[in-house]
Amino acid sequence: MKIRPVSPDDFPAWLALWNANNLGHKDEDVTTQTWTRLNDAQSDVHALVAENKAELIGLLQYVLHPTTGSIEPVCYMQDVFVAPEHRSQGIARTMIETLEQIGKREKWARIYWLAEASNEAAQALYKSLGHKLDFTLHILPTND
Repeated sequence: MKIRPVSPDDFPAWLALWNANNLGHKDEDVTTQTWTRLNDAQSDVHALVAENKAELIGLLQYVLHPTTGSIEPVCYMQDVFVAPEHRSQGIARTMIETLEQIGKREKWARIYWLAEASNEAAQALYKSLGHKLDFTLHILPTND
């Protein structure tokens, strides 16, 4: 298995993973914009993919941004998805560890993420990697 940045040629396989990650909630405009951002060298939106025998089996998408808490940028790990038939093989962990290596090399202040409390597999993985903070998330939609 190989972890690498997404490339323009990955679109069909990325799209299948993206759609599965979104549980069938499709918004073509969001998909198009996300793919455009992922392939724009000037964008702060990035992706890693897990590849096994020329097949994409996982994706990890992240956003780099400034923060008021540090001089260095921080990384929001937004999407981590492994195709169901490839789960429980350490692929998500390997993608996150690769992201961590990038963050150390590029001197990011931290990597952070959100996960549904009911997703037991994700919670187990994330507790083994990071520190859980006891905050609640609040959302105030501005475009509804």
